[in-house]
Amino acid sequence: MYRLEELDVFQLALQFSNEVWGLAASWDRFARQHPGTQFIEAADSISANIAEGYGRFYVRDNIKFCYYARGSLMECKDWLRKSADRELISKDDFDRLYLKLADTRETQRIYTAPA
Repeated sequence: MYRLEELDVFQLALQFSNEVWGLAASWDRFARQHPGTQFIEAADSISANIAEGYGRFYVRDNIKFCYYARGSLMECKDWLRKSADRELISKDDFDRLYLKLADTRETQRIYTAPA
C-alpha cells in the first residue's frame, strides 16, 4: 500500500495548488480577494479531497472523495480561464497550469479506475 504522499495524483494536485498560491499572491488586493481566494480554495480542495478519501476505510468512500476532487479540478479550469481572460496570468502560465490540470485529471482517472 502506498503512502498518501507517494501517490502521483496527490503530488500533482499539491504542486498545482502551490503554483496557484504563488501566482495569486502577486495579484492586486481586489483580484486576490475575489477570484484569487476562490481559485486557491478550489485548487487546495483537489489534494484535500484526495487525502480525505485516501484516509477513509472503504474504497467507495475514497472514490466518492475523488469525484469531489474532480469537481474542484473542473472549478479550477474555470478560474484558470477567467484569470487568463482578465489578464491576471500570462499565456505561458495559463498553458503550463492547464497542462498540469490535464495531467492531474488523467492521473486521477487512472487512480480511480477499477483494477
